Amino acid sequence: MSTETLPTSSPLPDYLASATPNPESNRAAWYKNTAPTFAGVFLWFVFWDSISANGLSVGGLWATLGGVALGALICHFLFYLTPGLLGMKTGLPLYVVGTSTFGAIGGLIMPGFLMGALQFGWLGVNAFASAGFLQKAFDGDQNMFYVLAIGWTALAAFVGLKGIQYVAKVATFLPIIPLVALIAGLGLLGGSAFSYEPPAVVEGGGLTAMFAMVGAIVGFFGTAGAAGVDFGLNSRDARDVKMGGIVGIIIAILFTAGISVLVVAGARASGAIPETENLMTAAMNVKLSDGMFKAVMFGLTLASFPGACFSSFIAANSFKTVMPRINPLVSVSVGALVSIILAVTGVAGNLAGVFGIIGASFGPICGAMTADYILNGYRWSGPRAGFNPAGWLAWAVGFFVGVMPNLHAVAPAIPAVPAAPVAAYVVGFVLYFVFYKLGLKSSLLEMPQRIDAA
Repeated sequence: MSTETLPTSSPLPDYLASATPNPESNRAAWYKNTAPTFAGVFLWFVFWDSISANGLSVGGLWATLGGVALGALICHFLFYLTPGLLGMKTGLPLYVVGTSTFGAIGGLIMPGFLMGALQFGWLGVNAFASAGFLQKAFDGDQNMFYVLAIGWTALAAFVGLKGIQYVAKVATFLPIIPLVALIAGLGLLGGSAFSYEPPAVVEGGGLTAMFAMVGAIVGFFGTAGAAGVDFGLNSRDARDVKMGGIVGIIIAILFTAGISVLVVAGARASGAIPETENLMTAAMNVKLSDGMFKAVMFGLTLASFPGACFSSFIAANSFKTVMPRINPLVSVSVGALVSIILAVTGVAGNLAGVFGIIGASFGPICGAMTADYILNGYRWSGPRAGFNPAGWLAWAVGFFVGVMPNLHAVAPAIPAVPAAPVAAYVVGFVLYFVFYKLGLKSSLLEMPQRIDAA
């Protein structure tokens, strides 16, 4: 294995040789792309509806809100900012930029294939939650849930493959629905929030609440952080990258998660819901008429459909790159079948487990990419040959650390690391730095079309 830093003349794989940087003329201001897209991610009801379950009963209101703020800052500064700057400086997508960390062949698997594969986990979560909301809105039975989950997944996969341009147009307006629902909930129930007290004082409860909230938020954001490369390549300069994150990530998290926590706390304090209830929509159900509540449920579900389509779209693009000889209709159909199984069996309803796997997968990816960026003078080094050992070793250990809470659930002897996605990031960052310095890196490949200059 080589430790040289100068590029070699080894031939590039076809997908790298044909990669073309996004020109400056195709880029736009942060408020036209990055900020509204990220904000739409956090307006998805699956993110904010049950977020208060992470700490409110244990640590109380202020510690939980502190966890929301800390999670928002970590998402922006640790998980998004470096990928966003790499995308802006290179003009190249994630599956290309990731080759400096994981190698020209390794990058096809991670983050390339992994990004696509995990999208079907997201599609399963979307289908499970959306079918459940529609079932409640129409007072349906379990069979109705199954039909809705299957139909929702199949339609989203089809549209993601064939008609994503039409969904994108509608998606511009649909986030207004959860925005209005959040503001209405705050007005109806938020007034009593600051009188809320947890049922029992727990030693270290405040810190436990903060860690739980940070872990949930960062785990949810994991894939989107790495995808910051693809957002960044549409940014004009570093200011666009930073402002897109500040507004679309930090402010959006504070708004959505913060309001949901306030509404649930207020509803508990006023006696509208019991201490065991964590859903903001359940709290609103107490204040709204039956017809109005069903309309809200239907509207929130409708607003989540573009996200399901985009998951399919991202998966299809990833699979086209890493498996060019396989018809995307086949690969996406297989992935959609997995999504259906996750939804109808209820596995996708275990949000803590799903977010844990995603955070464990992408925490060390973002950490290793950040270390690589710093080690190369805040520039993209270019692709490395084969499988870059530093990246893969750092990811493997970081993933194990990140998934420890999931393992703890089935094997209590394994400790549950607090804020595991962040711990996975730190491990990935530190180990990549160490392995790189020890020379465990493959040779650089010459890539003439790169535009990264600083």
